[in-house]
Amino acid sequence: MVLKDENRSNDGEQPLDLFLKIGLDERTAKNTVANNKVTANLTDVIHEAAVTDGCDRTIGNLLYTVATKFPANALVHRPTLLQYIVSSKIKTPAQLEAAFSFFATTGSENFKINEFEEACGVGVEVSIEDVERIVAELFEEQKNVILELRYRTNVGELFGHVRKRQPWADPKIVKKLIDTNLYSLLGERTAADDEKPKKKKEKPVKIEEHSIPVDAPPKPSEEELNPFSIFPSPEENYKVHTEVFFSDRPVLRACNSREILEKHLKATGGKVFTRFPPEPNGYLHIGHAKAMFIDFGLAKERGGCCYLRYDDTNPEAEKKEYIDHIEEIVSWMGWKPFKITYTSDYFQDLYELAVELIRRGHAYVDHQTPEEIKEYREKKMNSPWRDRPIAESLKLFDDMKRGMIEEGKATLRMKQDMQSDNYNMYDLIAYRIKFTPHPHAGDKWCIYPSYDYAHCIVDSLENITHSLCTLEFETRRASYYWLLDALGLYQPYVWEYSRLNVTNTVMSKRKLNRLVTAKWVDGWDDPRLMTLAGLRRRGVTSTSINAFVKGIGITRSDSSIIQLDRLEYHIREELNKEAPRTLVVLHPLKVVITNLEAGSVMDLDAKKWPDAQIDQSSVYKVPFSNVVYIEHSDFRMKDSKDYYGLAPGKSVLLRCIWIWYMCTAL
Repeated sequence: MVLKDENRSNDGEQPLDLFLKIGLDERTAKNTVANNKVTANLTDVIHEAAVTDGCDRTIGNLLYTVATKFPANALVHRPTLLQYIVSSKIKTPAQLEAAFSFFATTGSENFKINEFEEACGVGVEVSIEDVERIVAELFEEQKNVILELRYRTNVGELFGHVRKRQPWADPKIVKKLIDTNLYSLLGERTAADDEKPKKKKEKPVKIEEHSIPVDAPPKPSEEELNPFSIFPSPEENYKVHTEVFFSDRPVLRACNSREILEKHLKATGGKVFTRFPPEPNGYLHIGHAKAMFIDFGLAKERGGCCYLRYDDTNPEAEKKEYIDHIEEIVSWMGWKPFKITYTSDYFQDLYELAVELIRRGHAYVDHQTPEEIKEYREKKMNSPWRDRPIAESLKLFDDMKRGMIEEGKATLRMKQDMQSDNYNMYDLIAYRIKFTPHPHAGDKWCIYPSYDYAHCIVDSLENITHSLCTLEFETRRASYYWLLDALGLYQPYVWEYSRLNVTNTVMSKRKLNRLVTAKWVDGWDDPRLMTLAGLRRRGVTSTSINAFVKGIGITRSDSSIIQLDRLEYHIREELNKEAPRTLVVLHPLKVVITNLEAGSVMDLDAKKWPDAQIDQSSVYKVPFSNVVYIEHSDFRMKDSKDYYGLAPGKSVLLRCIWIWYMCTAL
C-alpha cells in the first residue's frame, strides 16, 4: 500500500516551493505549510488556476485568500473565479470579497455571468480623477474634525468612506491620495502630533444621599431568554458546517444541494422537525429529561414537530415494558410527540439502501470475528474481504437476509477510511446477524442494522431538520455525513450538547440496569435512583425537573458536573407553590395568653403553602384563643442569647398571628 505524502503536491513539488513561486513571503509560506488544511486548499487552488510555474505577487495574494475564504458550498464555481483572477478581471480585495458573497448565496447552482460580473465590478474602470474628486469631497466634509485631531485622525475611517462611495477604486491609489491630502492640509508632522493625548481627570461627582441611583440588573442575553436561538432555521441548511477529512480523497463538505433542500422544505412546509430517539433497553433517567427539553423544546419554540422514535435496532436488549414506560414518562414530563415511530418501521428501507450502498462500492460483506476487527482497527489495516467483488457482496448479503449464514460468521461493513484520524471512520458495521425475534417487528428479520448505519438514514427519511445529541457522539458526525453523502440523501443539521452529569448520582443506563437486575434496589422506580420514574415516586414534579434542565442551558461544556443542590432548589421552589402544609404539635405544652380575653376565638388565615397568594382557595382557618399549645422544646425557664423560643418575660411571634403577645407558661 502506498501512502500519500501530505507535504508533497500532486506533481511531486514541495508545497513551500510552490507557495514561494506565487509571491508569498517566506514567513507566510512556512506558516501555511504548518497547516495541513490550508496547504491542501492552496495547492488545489494553484493547480486549478494553472500557475504552478509562478505568477505575479498580487495575483498570488488573491489566490491565497481564495484558498482560505472561498465558500465551501460553492466549490464547483471556484475554477471560474480563479480564471477571473489570473486574467486580472478581478484584481482587488474588494472585488474578491464581493465574489465570495455572490457565491455564498448562489451555492452550487448555476448563475448568470453578467450578474456575477456586475456584483464584482468586473470591467468597471475607476480613473484617478474620479478618486481624487471623491477624496477631495471627503476632506472638505471632514475638515474641522481632521484639523482638530491632526495626524491622530483615523485613516481607516476615511478609507472606509471612500470605499462606500466607490467600492472598486484601487486601494493603493486611495491610500496615496489620503496621505497627500493630509499633508496638504496639515503640513509637516510635529512633535505634538506624536504625543499621546492626555486624559482629563474627571472630578468625582457629589452624590446626594437622597438621590443615590439603584443599579439596574444586567439585561439577560438573547440566549438566556431563548436557549434555542443558537440553532439555524431549516432554510439555511444548504450551508456547510461540517468538513470530513480523508486520507485518500478530497475533503467532504457536508451540505445539501438547492434541489435536495427545496424537496425537503416542500415536505416539511419549512417547519422545524426534531426527534427524541431513546433506545428501549431501560427506564429513562434525568439525563433524558435534558434531551427531551432540547428536542421537544426546540420544536415547540419554533412551531414545529418532534417525533418520539424508538431506536430499536438491538432486539436482545429491548423489552415491551421499556417501550410502554418511555411513552408514559414522556407524557408525564409534559411533552406531546408529533408521531411515535420505530427504527424498525424502516427496516425494509434500510435494507434496500444497504443493497444500494454495496452497488455503489461503499460496503462489503466481511467475515472477521469481533476480535479480529478490533485488532485490524488498532493497526489501521484493511479487512482481507474489503476489496471483494460487488456481486459477491450482494449475494452474501442476500444470504445473510435469508438466514443462510450462521450468527457471527458475517457482517456488512461500510467502506469508509481505515487510515483516518477518526476511529469512527474505520469501516463501521452496518448489519449483523441475530436469530432473535424483535419486540416490535416480530421474527421477519434475522439481520439487524447498527446504530451508526440506521440513525442518520432514519433522520433523513423522517426529514429531521435538527439532529441533536450529546457530545460523546461528536466523533460519529463524520460517519453520519459520509453515509448520507454516499447514498445521495438529504442531510440534517447535526449539533451536539453536553450530557447532564449530576454529583453523587449514577447516570449510566448500563450501571442502572445492573443495580436493578442484581436487586440492589427496588426496581427501576426506586426513589434512590435518578430515573424519572424514581424521582416521580419520590414526589418530584415534572415541572421542577424541566425548570432544572432549562436553568442549566444548552452548552457544549463536556466537563461540567451539576451540583445536586441545584435540582433540590427547583424542587423546593415547586413545592413552595403547590404542596399543602399542615401544622402539628407532637409534644404539646399549654400556654395561656394573659392579655387576651378568655373565651374569645378568632379565625385566622393560614397559608396552605409558603408561596401562596392570599385568597380563599389558598388559605385555611386556624382558631386562635387565649390558650395555645406549643412544642415542649420551644420553651425554657432560663433564657439565653442563642435561644429564640419562649421563656419567662420574653415575647415571641406565633405563626399566622401578626400581633405580639406576652405569654405565661402553665
